[in-house]
Amino acid sequence: MSRLILLFALCALATNLSAQRPTNSGGGQGNFKQQGPSIVGKISGSLLDSVSQQPIEFATVVLVDTKTNKEVDGSITDDKGEFKLQNVKNGDYQLVFSFIGYNNKTLNEVSTTLEKPDLDLGPVFMLSEGINLQEVTVTGESAVIENKIDKIVYNAEKDVSATGGDAADVLRRVPLLAVDFEGNVSLRGSSNIQVLVNGKPSSIFATNLADALKSIPADQIKSVEVITTPTAKYDGEGSAGIINIITKKKSVEGFTGSVNTSIGTRQNNANLALNVASGRFGMNMSVGSWFSWPREAKTTLLRETSYDNEVMGLLERIGTSESNSYGPNGSIGIFYDFNAYNSISSSVSFRGFGNKNNDLTTLSEIDPIKNINRSYSQIGETSRFRGGLDWTNDYRRTFKKPEQELSFGYQLSVARSTQDGDILRTSNDPELVQDALTENDGLNLENTLQLDYVHPISSAVKLETGAKAVLRNIDSDYNYLDRPTNTFDPTQTDVFKYKQNVGAAYLSFNIKFGENYGLVAGARYEYTDISGTFDNQSGSNFDSPAYDNILPSIIISRKFKNFQTLKLSYTRRIQRPSLFYVNPYVDQNTPGSISFGNPSLNPELVDQVELGYNTFIKGIVLNGSIFYRQTSDLIERYTVIDEMTNVSVSTFQNAGKNNSIGFNFFGSATIAKIWIIRGGFNLFTYNGEGIIEGQKVTNTALLWNGNVSSSLDFGKGWKAEVFGFFRSPQQTLQGKRASFSMMNVGIQKEFSKKFSLGLRIVDPFNENKEFPNEVKGSNFVENSNFILPFRSFGVNLSYRFGKLDFKQKDRRSRMRNDDLKEGGGSDF
Repeated sequence: MSRLILLFALCALATNLSAQRPTNSGGGQGNFKQQGPSIVGKISGSLLDSVSQQPIEFATVVLVDTKTNKEVDGSITDDKGEFKLQNVKNGDYQLVFSFIGYNNKTLNEVSTTLEKPDLDLGPVFMLSEGINLQEVTVTGESAVIENKIDKIVYNAEKDVSATGGDAADVLRRVPLLAVDFEGNVSLRGSSNIQVLVNGKPSSIFATNLADALKSIPADQIKSVEVITTPTAKYDGEGSAGIINIITKKKSVEGFTGSVNTSIGTRQNNANLALNVASGRFGMNMSVGSWFSWPREAKTTLLRETSYDNEVMGLLERIGTSESNSYGPNGSIGIFYDFNAYNSISSSVSFRGFGNKNNDLTTLSEIDPIKNINRSYSQIGETSRFRGGLDWTNDYRRTFKKPEQELSFGYQLSVARSTQDGDILRTSNDPELVQDALTENDGLNLENTLQLDYVHPISSAVKLETGAKAVLRNIDSDYNYLDRPTNTFDPTQTDVFKYKQNVGAAYLSFNIKFGENYGLVAGARYEYTDISGTFDNQSGSNFDSPAYDNILPSIIISRKFKNFQTLKLSYTRRIQRPSLFYVNPYVDQNTPGSISFGNPSLNPELVDQVELGYNTFIKGIVLNGSIFYRQTSDLIERYTVIDEMTNVSVSTFQNAGKNNSIGFNFFGSATIAKIWIIRGGFNLFTYNGEGIIEGQKVTNTALLWNGNVSSSLDFGKGWKAEVFGFFRSPQQTLQGKRASFSMMNVGIQKEFSKKFSLGLRIVDPFNENKEFPNEVKGSNFVENSNFILPFRSFGVNLSYRFGKLDFKQKDRRSRMRNDDLKEGGGSDF
C-alpha cells in the first residue's frame, strides 16, 4: 500500500508542477495563446450532383491550409451527402472534394474566425464526368469500418444483420477478431485480450467473458474499437490488444428515447432507453432483458487409452441435455458541467447472465490393464447466474490551453456468481454411485483509483502521465454435500480468498515531426502483490512475492497523400489470470471428467512487433499488417488421466511459450453506389512448446479466420445484408478445438426516421451444427462432439421518439482496468 501511495503522490506532484508552469509569452515552440473553447469550430455542408440534385455519398473531403498548402483534416460524406469537420482552428482554408465519376471540386476562401468559428457551407455541387452508367464502377464505402492511427472502429449500428443477437454476434463482424460458438474471443489468434464497455472495465468480464458478452444485446451496441497497439496509458493487461464496446448512449438537449425488441426462434430481447438534458445537466438510462427458448443438444465422447502403443482401454460417453438462458441489463448515468472547464459524471450499470441445464448421460468403460469394466447413468441439473454492477465517477478539468486536461476517477465494481448442481448417479460399481448437491458462490470486488494528466508542451509535443491503483478481492465459497449422509466433503468444501493489488504509473510522449511523421513513445511501471488463503485449509495458503514490470511501447507512423499511413510499433504487455483461471472449485457435473482452476498461476508476458499499412482511395478501404508475437509463461488448459479413478482431470498451468507470426487484411468497397462489399482475413501460426506431466510437448499449426459481408440498398428504406464468418480449429499443446462458421441474412425496412422493422435469419441452410474437439495426452486420445440446433429466425423492431439534438462533448470515462486474462465460456 505504501508503494501505491507513493505512486499517486509523485504523479500528483508532477501534475501540479506542469499545470502551474507559466505560459511563454514570446514566440517559439512553447508559445500558446490564452484561448477559450471558441477557438475550435466546425465546417459543415452537403455535397450534391449538379444535374440530378441528389446527394453524393461517401465522397472524400479534404481540408487544406492555404498558408502551408498541406492537408490538415479530412472526412467522408454520409448517405445524405452531408459532411462535418470537427475541431477546426480558426484560419484560411481550401476544401477539396473528390469522387470517382466526378470532376474534382475546390472551394477557395473558406475561413473561420474567433467570432464565427462554425461555418455552414450549405449545398456544394459537383459536375459528373459522364461515365457510362452501364459500366460497373467502384465508388465509396459507408463508414462501417474506420481505420484510425491507434485503433480500428466497427460501427455496428450501420449493420442491418447485426440486430437481434448479442455482443458475441457483433464481435464476429469486427476486423481482426474471431469468436467461436461458446463466445470465446480471440484477436489475431490470441485470447489474451481485455474487453471494456464505454471505455470502462467491468468485473463481470473477469468471471466469464463469454457469458458477459451474452448479457449485452446487439441492438444496444453503437460501435466496437479494436486497439492492437495499446500505448503506455493503458493497463499492461490485454497482451493481444483491447476491445472497447461503445453502447448507444448519447447526450441530448431535451428528451429522447428508443424501444428495441427482437423475437425469434432461439433468442428474444427488449430494451428501453431514455435520455434527457437541459443546459449543463443531463441524464440517460436504459433497462432491458433477454432470454432464449429451451433447446436440446447431444454430446458424445470416446477416449482411447494405450499401453505400449496398443489401444487397450475404451471409455464412451453419450448424453442429451436441454438448456435455456436469460439475463437482465440496465444503466443510469448523469453529468453536470460546472463551466467550460470543469465537469463531473457518474454512472451505474448492471448486467447478468443465467443458465439452466438438465442432462441425462450414460457412460461405459473398459480397461483390462486396470481391471475396469463398469457403466453408469447420471441425471444432472445445473443452474448458474453471473451478474455485476459498476459504479463509475469521473471529474474532468480542461484548461485554456488546447488539449491540456486533468481527470480523476473512482470505480467500484462488484460481480457475483452462483452455480448449483444436483447429481444423481447409478452404477454397477458401488464406488461410482453418487447422490450429491454442489454449490459455488463467487464474489469479485474491485476498487479503482485513477489520475490522468495531458500537457501539450508545444504544438508538436504532448505529454501524457498518470497513476492508478486497483484493489481486488476475489472470494470463492464452494461445498459438496453428500445427500444420503447429509455431510460435507471437507476436501471439496472451503472458502478461497484471493487478493490482487496492482499499482501503476505511466509516462508517454506524442511527438510530431513535421506534417507527415509521428511518434508515440512511453513506458508503464506496474507493481503487483498477490496472496491467497483457504479458510478450512483444503488447499495451501500462499503469499506470492510481489513483482515489478516495466512495459515499454512505441509507435512510429508515416503519413502519405490520400490518407495513406504506414505504422511500425512495439509493445510489451502482461496478462494476469482472472477468477476463471484461479478458482479452485471442482466441477463434477460432467460424467467421467472434473475441472478446476489453479491459484498458483503466474502471469503471461508478451512482446509484439507490428508493421501496418492502411489507405482510403476514393471510397475503397484497404488495411494490412504483419506481426510477430512472443508469449512466455503461456497459460493453457491441460488434461491428464487420474491413475486412481481413471477420470479426466482438467486444469490450467503455465505450460511454456508460443511464438506466432501473422498477417491480416481487410478491405471494403461500394459497387454502383448501392452494393457494399466488406471482408477480412487473418492468417497466423501457432508454435507452442512446454512441459506437461514432466515431458516436453511441442505443437505447430497454421490457423486462419475471416469474415465477409455484402449489403444492398434498394432505396425507399429497404436494405438487405448477407454475412459469413469462418474460423479454423483452435490449436493447443494437447490438441485442437472445433472450427466454427456461420451465415446471417438480414432484411430491414425503414418506414420513417423513427421506426424500422427487420427480419434476421441465422444459418438458413444448417439446421444443426457439430463441434468436434480433440485432446491428446501421453497415453490417451480423447475425441468429443457436441451437436445442437442452430438455425434461427427473428423479427426486429426499433422505434425512436423525442427531439434528437446530440451534443458533441466526449463524456467517456478515462478509467480502464485492462489487467486480467479473462476466461472463455463452456456453456451452450
